[in-house]
Amino acid sequence: MSIRKIIFTTAGTLMTATAVCASAVFATAQPSRLKYPVFGVDVSNYQGVIDWERIEEQGVKFAFIKATEGSGHTDESVRRNLSDIADTSIRKSCYHFFSFDSSGETQAENFINSVGIDEIDMPPVVDIEYYGDKASDKPSREEAEKILTPLLELLEEHYGVKPIIYTTLPVYYRYVSENYSDYPLWIRCTQFAPDILDWKFWQYSDCGKLEGYYGEEECIDYNVFCGTLEEFEEFYDI
Repeated sequence: MSIRKIIFTTAGTLMTATAVCASAVFATAQPSRLKYPVFGVDVSNYQGVIDWERIEEQGVKFAFIKATEGSGHTDESVRRNLSDIADTSIRKSCYHFFSFDSSGETQAENFINSVGIDEIDMPPVVDIEYYGDKASDKPSREEAEKILTPLLELLEEHYGVKPIIYTTLPVYYRYVSENYSDYPLWIRCTQFAPDILDWKFWQYSDCGKLEGYYGEEECIDYNVFCGTLEEFEEFYDI
C-alpha cells in the first residue's frame, strides 16, 4: 500500500471514529448564520407537494431536488418540483442517487433524460452513500470507480460542468477522497462542522422543519453554502 493510501485510510478511520464519538456528545450541528449565511434545503417525493414561494419566504436560497435513482427510477415529484420552483428566485439543482448495482452509463442516461440543462442553474449532483447491505458488505473502491467514473464524466460532458458529489464521511474516505477530490463536495455531517474537508455545501440536519410542504415526511434537510452571499451568487451557472 502506498504512503498516500495509508494516509487517506488512516485519516478516514480517525474521522469516522471522531464522528461516532462526537455524536454521543453533540445532539446536532448548529452552523453560524453569520459565518454561513446562505441557507438551503434538499427534498424528494417524501416532502409531497411543496409551496416553493412559502419556502423562499423562510430564507431558503437554494434547493437540491431528487430526480433519479440507479438506472430506472425517477422521483415521482421531480417534474412538479422543477416546474413550481421556477416561479421563485431559489437556485436549484437535481440529484441522482448512485447505485453500486448498475452501470454508470445507464445511470447517467436516466438522469439526463429526466433533467433538462435549462431546468437547473447549479451543477447536477451524484449522491453516493451506503444503502441496503452495502455498509456491512462494502463494494471495493475499484468496483465503485468502475461505475462512478463514467457516470460523472457523462454528466460533465452533457451539462458542461463538474457534478457535485454528495456523500457521508465514511463513504467519502472510502470512495471519493483519493480520486474525486477535484469535484465540488456536498458533505453530510449532522454532529459537527466538517471543517477538515474542502466542502461547498454542508448538510447539517435531517430533522429541520419549515412551513410549506405537505407530504408524509414532517422534516426537511437543512444545508448551508461555504461562503458569503456574494460568493454564492458567483458559484458557476451551468
